[in-house]
Amino acid sequence: MTSDISLPRRFSLLQATALNMTNMMGVGPFITIPLLMTGMGGPQAMLGWLVALLIVIPDGLVWSELGSAMPGSGGSYVYLREGYGRERWGRLAAFLFIWQFILSGPLEIASGYIGFSQYLGYLWPSLTAWHFALLAAAVGALNLVLLYRPIGSLGPLTVALWTGSLLTVAAVIVTSAGHFDRRVAFDFPPGAFNFSMGFLVGLGASSRIAMYDYLGYYDICYIGDEVKDPVRVIPRSILISIVLVAIIYLAMNLSIIGVVPWREFVPAGDQPASRFVVSIFVEKVYGRTAAMFFTAAILWTAFGSVFALLLGYSRIPYAAARDGYFFKAFARVHPTKLFPHVSLVVVGVVSIACSFFSLGLAGADPEAQRRGSLVPHVVLPAAKPRRARRLDLPVRHVGPEGDPVWPEHAAGRCRRVCRVVVACEPVAVCCASLSAERPDG
Repeated sequence: MTSDISLPRRFSLLQATALNMTNMMGVGPFITIPLLMTGMGGPQAMLGWLVALLIVIPDGLVWSELGSAMPGSGGSYVYLREGYGRERWGRLAAFLFIWQFILSGPLEIASGYIGFSQYLGYLWPSLTAWHFALLAAAVGALNLVLLYRPIGSLGPLTVALWTGSLLTVAAVIVTSAGHFDRRVAFDFPPGAFNFSMGFLVGLGASSRIAMYDYLGYYDICYIGDEVKDPVRVIPRSILISIVLVAIIYLAMNLSIIGVVPWREFVPAGDQPASRFVVSIFVEKVYGRTAAMFFTAAILWTAFGSVFALLLGYSRIPYAAARDGYFFKAFARVHPTKLFPHVSLVVVGVVSIACSFFSLGLAGADPEAQRRGSLVPHVVLPAAKPRRARRLDLPVRHVGPEGDPVWPEHAAGRCRRVCRVVVACEPVAVCCASLSAERPDG
């Protein structure tokens, strides 16, 4: 069956928020805290969360506007096509995007499978590289099986994975509450806040890691055709996800460094155990057995992230094929379950194959992923202001009954702020990337 029949709209606000937050959290914040602390060499690195948040919020507003204006499958693909003009440069931009995505997308998903399998190293330190590869492939196969079902049943499953992630984070924060030592948490090194070039370079390095951890708040945009009342649900789910995850990250980071002295895992490159800092945190408080159970909870969170990622990414080839920019087979919809099964299976199988690559080759490095994310985050918003005057883009700030989603003057202010921040973002990311390569001192 082709895509002549519209995909059913089943995802509610709760499920959309769960999808975004599950994609954002994953295993990233559990393994990147040592990297973030290494950036500035102490607890002052938590400023990186705030700097990244100042970039992420305007970026999320851009995605919110685009997602509510053009709620279709494919997300970035749709916005590139419409933003540059369906009959002109938009065709080229969309064509290039889908063809680079068919490789970069599965690689990004595979990096999640590899990260999942490597975190198992805390439970079974004797695992070999071949064991890690087989485990990663097994996780990918399970993910594909769980996603091969109607969108209506995926909503509750997404909420279940999200709930497990929230419980895992809550356990970290509650555990710290009874053992938190502010002298350990705020053990700043000498000259921690001396304003200098070194301070700015370190802040850029920490902010780069934090931005990597925040990514994923736009996942709902990729399944816009399957969202209930997308004009309302998409922007609200994005903004709610950003705010809640920002609070979670700050609380979790502070909880960990209030129990585990930051000098035990900084610099991250010289501390092999830094990859398991959260498990070590639980081990210090409750012992090895409890840490093993908690590691399983972290793996639940990691699996939720790749689940959300594959769900969103599987809709991009489907949308391109439906428009004639990709192979027609990808536009097929399951005859009874009404979801793009060919696109899901192909993206899922390619991701499993990529999970046999090394972690570096799969592109799991935060710097590489951040650079790869510049297309949807910079090119799309930059295209829209230029094209909006010549194209009748279906921008809407009102709901189906005519009541405002957000005030028109507020939307206008948001757009102006977003354009300024988006214009500066490539410079900020470039500086952050350079800071990672700058030698200490």
